[in-house]
Amino acid sequence: MGDFAKRALTAAIFSISIVALILASNITTVLVACALSALCAFELYRMLRNDAKLPNEFLGTAVAAAYPVTYAIWHFNGLLSLTVGFACALLIWYVFYAPARITDVAITLFGACYTGLMLSSLVMIREILDGFWGGVLVSGVLLSVWANDTAAYVIGSKFGKHPMAPRISPKKSWEGFIAGIVMSVAVWSLFPLIPGLDLPIGWAIVSGLACGWIGILGDLVESRIKRNTGFKDSSNLLPGHGGFLDRCDSLIVVAAVASLLFRLIGL
Repeated sequence: MGDFAKRALTAAIFSISIVALILASNITTVLVACALSALCAFELYRMLRNDAKLPNEFLGTAVAAAYPVTYAIWHFNGLLSLTVGFACALLIWYVFYAPARITDVAITLFGACYTGLMLSSLVMIREILDGFWGGVLVSGVLLSVWANDTAAYVIGSKFGKHPMAPRISPKKSWEGFIAGIVMSVAVWSLFPLIPGLDLPIGWAIVSGLACGWIGILGDLVESRIKRNTGFKDSSNLLPGHGGFLDRCDSLIVVAAVASLLFRLIGL
């Protein structure tokens, strides 16, 4: 099987499985967010260890997985309590585990917040609408990310002539960036058609623009992490795509920004 066929098959299986679980119920959405958070955190800590860091990956991964379920049960009070408790536990670890440095405390805290806390936004978005349509809304956010990534990759590969961040990700181009933004806006422009969602078309377009560029930023953030730690991919768990963090780098930040935008409009 060629690289493109392998990449396409992996993307199809991953996307269909995630969307099906999100559409199924709030509980399965929480489980998806927990699984993605844990896998992304595990891969991140693995890369950081290669950069002479010493994160507490067991505690960090466990907390990353706990963030979505904590929000589902206790909402924002739960997130705050978990973060404070996590920080205190890390300080205790720092005091009694001699090899640990304060930078190790910082990256452990960052890793769980970057993955689990931000991916908890998928659960927040799911609760905006009741039942099936809440799942459709989350799926729409996912679709906007995937459409952005696909358009940026295809157009950038064929027509990209102006590098966007050559030192971080040489293959990304401004042509691909613009194509990704256009697709993000196109998908978000369909959101007002979702039954029960009071989202003006103007706000949908603005949200598409915001999530489009922030998705590219999320991709560049992970690219820089990989470059700094000497990794080409975060893992080899997804054939043709690398790891789960490679697949979710844009989604992590887009989910958080989308949730914020929905709250700003009062949804």
